Amino acid sequence: MGLISNFKAKRADKKAQEEYNYAHSEWETDLAIYHKAITAFKAAANGEDTVPNHVVQKRGEKALWTAPAIFHEVGKTPSRYVGGSSGISIPITKGIRYRTSTTRGTIIPGTEYQMDKDQGIVVLTTTRVIFTGGLKTQEWLIENILGANRNEIETDFTINVSNRQKPSGVRFNESDGKEFGRFLALAMSAVESGLPDMINQLEEFKAKLAKDEPKLELPSVGDAQEK
Repeated sequence: MGLISNFKAKRADKKAQEEYNYAHSEWETDLAIYHKAITAFKAAANGEDTVPNHVVQKRGEKALWTAPAIFHEVGKTPSRYVGGSSGISIPITKGIRYRTSTTRGTIIPGTEYQMDKDQGIVVLTTTRVIFTGGLKTQEWLIENILGANRNEIETDFTINVSNRQKPSGVRFNESDGKEFGRFLALAMSAVESGLPDMINQLEEFKAKLAKDEPKLELPSVGDAQEK
Protein backbone atom coordinates (compact mmCIF):
# COMPACT_ATOMS: atom_id res chain seq x y z
CA MET A 1 0.00 0.00 0.00
CA GLY A 2 1.43 3.36 -1.04
CA LEU A 3 1.76 6.42 1.17
CA ILE A 4 -1.33 8.12 -0.31
CA SER A 5 -3.41 4.95 -0.20
CA ASN A 6 -2.36 4.36 3.41
CA PHE A 7 -3.37 7.93 4.35
CA LYS A 8 -6.79 7.53 2.69
CA ALA A 9 -7.35 4.20 4.44
CA LYS A 10 -6.55 5.68 7.85
CA ARG A 11 -8.86 8.63 7.20
CA ALA A 12 -11.68 6.29 6.16
CA ASP A 13 -11.12 4.14 9.26
CA LYS A 14 -11.19 7.21 11.49
CA LYS A 15 -14.48 8.38 9.98
CA ALA A 16 -15.99 4.90 10.37
CA GLN A 17 -14.83 4.78 14.01
CA GLU A 18 -16.43 8.19 14.74
CA GLU A 19 -19.72 7.15 13.13
CA TYR A 20 -19.71 3.90 15.09
CA ASN A 21 -18.98 5.70 18.38
CA TYR A 22 -21.92 8.05 17.81
CA ALA A 23 -24.32 5.29 16.71
CA HIS A 24 -23.33 3.05 19.63
CA SER A 25 -23.73 5.88 22.12
CA GLU A 26 -27.24 6.59 20.80
CA TRP A 27 -28.06 2.88 20.94
CA GLU A 28 -26.89 2.62 24.55
CA THR A 29 -28.97 5.68 25.46
CA ASP A 30 -32.11 4.26 23.84
CA LEU A 31 -31.62 0.86 25.47
CA ALA A 32 -31.21 2.46 28.90
CA ILE A 33 -34.32 4.61 28.40
CA TYR A 34 -36.50 1.66 27.40
CA HIS A 35 -35.19 -0.41 30.30
CA LYS A 36 -36.11 2.49 32.63
CA ALA A 37 -39.53 2.75 30.96
CA ILE A 38 -40.29 -0.95 31.45
CA THR A 39 -39.48 -0.62 35.15
CA ALA A 40 -41.70 2.48 35.47
CA PHE A 41 -44.74 1.11 33.63
CA LYS A 42 -44.56 -2.26 35.37
CA ALA A 43 -44.53 -0.44 38.71
CA ALA A 44 -47.57 1.58 37.62
CA ALA A 45 -49.36 -1.62 36.62
CA ASN A 46 -48.70 -2.88 40.16
CA GLY A 47 -50.14 0.31 41.65
CA GLU A 48 -46.79 1.90 42.54
CA ASP A 49 -45.14 5.27 41.84
CA THR A 50 -41.70 5.09 40.25
CA VAL A 51 -40.53 8.57 41.22
CA PRO A 52 -41.09 10.67 44.36
CA ASN A 53 -43.13 13.83 43.77
CA HIS A 54 -45.23 16.46 45.53
CA VAL A 55 -48.16 16.36 43.11
CA VAL A 56 -51.61 15.63 44.48
CA GLN A 57 -52.46 12.59 42.40
CA LYS A 58 -55.90 11.51 41.33
CA ARG A 59 -57.30 8.11 42.21
CA GLY A 60 -55.43 5.37 40.34
CA GLU A 61 -52.89 7.83 38.90
CA LYS A 62 -49.24 6.78 39.19
CA ALA A 63 -46.08 8.86 38.70
CA LEU A 64 -43.80 7.53 35.96
CA TRP A 65 -41.07 10.12 35.40
CA THR A 66 -39.90 13.54 36.58
CA ALA A 67 -37.25 16.13 35.70
CA PRO A 68 -36.58 19.89 35.93
CA ALA A 69 -37.86 21.93 33.00
CA ILE A 70 -38.77 25.39 31.72
CA PHE A 71 -42.43 26.09 30.97
CA HIS A 72 -43.34 28.18 27.92
CA GLU A 73 -46.60 29.34 26.38
CA VAL A 74 -47.79 31.71 23.68
CA GLY A 75 -46.78 35.31 24.30
CA LYS A 76 -46.82 38.39 22.11
CA THR A 77 -44.39 41.17 21.29
CA PRO A 78 -45.68 44.75 21.92
CA SER A 79 -47.95 46.28 19.28
CA ARG A 80 -46.43 49.12 17.27
CA TYR A 81 -47.78 52.11 15.37
CA VAL A 82 -46.85 52.66 11.73
CA GLY A 83 -47.89 55.88 10.00
CA GLY A 84 -47.19 59.59 9.47
CA SER A 85 -48.70 63.04 9.75
CA SER A 86 -49.62 65.88 7.40
CA GLY A 87 -51.03 69.40 7.87
CA ILE A 88 -51.31 73.03 6.75
CA SER A 89 -50.18 76.33 8.24
CA ILE A 90 -52.81 79.11 8.50
CA PRO A 91 -51.80 82.79 9.04
CA ILE A 92 -53.70 84.39 11.94
CA THR A 93 -51.96 87.76 12.32
CA LYS A 94 -48.60 89.21 11.52
CA GLY A 95 -45.92 86.82 12.62
CA ILE A 96 -48.35 84.28 14.02
CA ARG A 97 -49.48 81.20 12.20
CA TYR A 98 -51.64 78.26 13.32
CA ARG A 99 -50.71 74.81 12.12
CA THR A 100 -53.24 72.00 11.81
CA SER A 101 -52.12 68.42 11.44
CA THR A 102 -53.63 65.06 10.72
CA THR A 103 -52.18 61.80 11.86
CA ARG A 104 -52.80 58.66 9.86
CA GLY A 105 -51.43 55.22 10.54
CA THR A 106 -52.02 51.62 11.51
CA ILE A 107 -51.59 49.67 14.71
CA ILE A 108 -49.55 46.55 13.95
CA PRO A 109 -50.35 43.78 16.48
CA GLY A 110 -47.46 42.05 18.20
CA THR A 111 -46.13 38.75 16.90
CA GLU A 112 -47.05 35.61 18.81
CA TYR A 113 -44.33 33.18 19.86
CA GLN A 114 -43.56 30.65 22.58
CA MET A 115 -42.32 32.64 25.59
CA ASP A 116 -40.52 31.23 28.64
CA LYS A 117 -42.70 31.82 31.70
CA ASP A 118 -41.33 29.78 34.61
CA GLN A 119 -38.81 27.19 35.75
CA GLY A 120 -39.86 24.18 37.78
CA ILE A 121 -40.52 20.44 37.72
CA VAL A 122 -42.36 18.23 35.24
CA VAL A 123 -44.04 15.07 36.47
CA LEU A 124 -45.37 12.58 33.93
CA THR A 125 -48.06 10.28 35.28
CA THR A 126 -50.23 7.60 33.76
CA THR A 127 -52.87 10.25 32.98
CA ARG A 128 -51.22 13.68 32.92
CA VAL A 129 -48.18 15.82 32.17
CA ILE A 130 -47.86 18.26 35.07
CA PHE A 131 -45.62 21.31 35.41
CA THR A 132 -45.24 23.03 38.78
CA GLY A 133 -43.14 26.15 39.27
CA GLY A 134 -42.91 29.19 41.45
CA LEU A 135 -45.22 31.23 39.21
CA LYS A 136 -47.07 28.80 36.96
CA THR A 137 -48.83 25.48 37.26
CA GLN A 138 -49.98 23.68 34.14
CA GLU A 139 -51.35 20.24 33.30
CA TRP A 140 -52.02 18.44 30.04
CA LEU A 141 -54.40 15.47 30.18
CA ILE A 142 -52.86 12.71 28.06
CA GLU A 143 -56.24 11.68 26.63
CA ASN A 144 -56.67 15.23 25.27
CA ILE A 145 -53.23 15.55 23.67
CA LEU A 146 -53.51 15.89 19.89
CA GLY A 147 -49.78 16.03 19.27
CA ALA A 148 -46.43 17.14 20.67
CA ASN A 149 -44.00 18.96 18.40
CA ARG A 150 -40.31 18.80 19.31
CA ASN A 151 -37.14 20.41 18.06
CA GLU A 152 -34.38 18.45 16.29
CA ILE A 153 -32.31 17.79 19.41
CA GLU A 154 -35.37 16.62 21.39
CA THR A 155 -35.14 19.20 24.16
CA ASP A 156 -38.14 21.46 23.49
CA PHE A 157 -41.72 20.18 23.31
CA THR A 158 -44.85 22.14 22.37
CA ILE A 159 -48.02 20.27 23.30
CA ASN A 160 -51.34 20.70 21.52
CA VAL A 161 -54.49 19.64 23.34
CA SER A 162 -58.10 19.42 22.19
CA ASN A 163 -59.54 21.64 24.93
CA ARG A 164 -57.08 24.53 24.66
CA GLN A 165 -56.70 26.97 21.75
CA LYS A 166 -53.09 28.02 22.20
CA PRO A 167 -50.31 25.45 22.61
CA SER A 168 -47.81 25.50 25.46
CA GLY A 169 -44.94 23.28 26.39
CA VAL A 170 -41.76 22.48 28.30
CA ARG A 171 -38.02 22.48 27.62
CA PHE A 172 -35.42 20.13 29.14
CA ASN A 173 -31.72 19.47 28.89
CA GLU A 174 -30.75 17.01 26.17
CA SER A 175 -30.72 13.77 28.18
CA ASP A 176 -33.97 14.52 30.00
CA GLY A 177 -35.60 15.64 26.74
CA LYS A 178 -34.93 12.31 25.06
CA GLU A 179 -36.38 10.43 28.00
CA PHE A 180 -39.45 12.66 28.18
CA GLY A 181 -40.25 12.21 24.48
CA ARG A 182 -40.17 8.44 24.70
CA PHE A 183 -41.98 8.24 28.03
CA LEU A 184 -44.72 10.57 26.76
CA ALA A 185 -45.24 8.47 23.62
CA LEU A 186 -45.46 5.32 25.76
CA ALA A 187 -47.88 6.95 28.21
CA MET A 188 -50.12 7.99 25.31
CA SER A 189 -49.99 4.41 24.00
CA ALA A 190 -50.87 3.07 27.46
CA VAL A 191 -53.90 5.36 27.71
CA GLU A 192 -55.08 4.16 24.31
CA SER A 193 -54.37 0.42 24.52
CA GLY A 194 -53.95 -0.23 28.24
CA LEU A 195 -50.87 -0.82 30.39
CA PRO A 196 -50.53 -4.62 29.93
CA ASP A 197 -50.62 -4.43 26.13
CA MET A 198 -48.21 -1.50 26.02
CA ILE A 199 -45.76 -3.25 28.38
CA ASN A 200 -45.76 -6.35 26.15
CA GLN A 201 -45.02 -4.21 23.09
CA LEU A 202 -42.29 -2.39 24.99
CA GLU A 203 -40.65 -5.68 26.02
CA GLU A 204 -40.68 -6.85 22.38
CA PHE A 205 -39.21 -3.59 21.16
CA LYS A 206 -36.46 -3.64 23.78
CA ALA A 207 -35.51 -7.21 22.78
CA LYS A 208 -35.34 -6.16 19.12
CA LEU A 209 -33.29 -3.09 19.99
CA ALA A 210 -30.82 -5.22 21.96
CA LYS A 211 -30.22 -7.36 18.86
CA ASP A 212 -29.64 -4.30 16.70
CA GLU A 213 -26.44 -3.23 18.44
CA PRO A 214 -24.29 -1.27 15.95
CA LYS A 215 -21.18 -3.08 14.71
CA LEU A 216 -17.86 -1.47 13.87
CA GLU A 217 -16.83 -2.09 10.27
CA LEU A 218 -13.48 -0.61 9.27
CA PRO A 219 -13.02 -0.08 5.51
CA SER A 220 -9.35 -1.17 5.70
CA VAL A 221 -10.33 -4.54 7.19
CA GLY A 222 -12.94 -5.10 4.46
CA ASP A 223 -10.43 -4.25 1.73
CA ALA A 224 -7.85 -6.62 3.23
CA GLN A 225 -10.38 -9.48 3.36
CA GLU A 226 -11.34 -8.95 -0.28
CA LYS A 227 -7.71 -9.21 -1.31
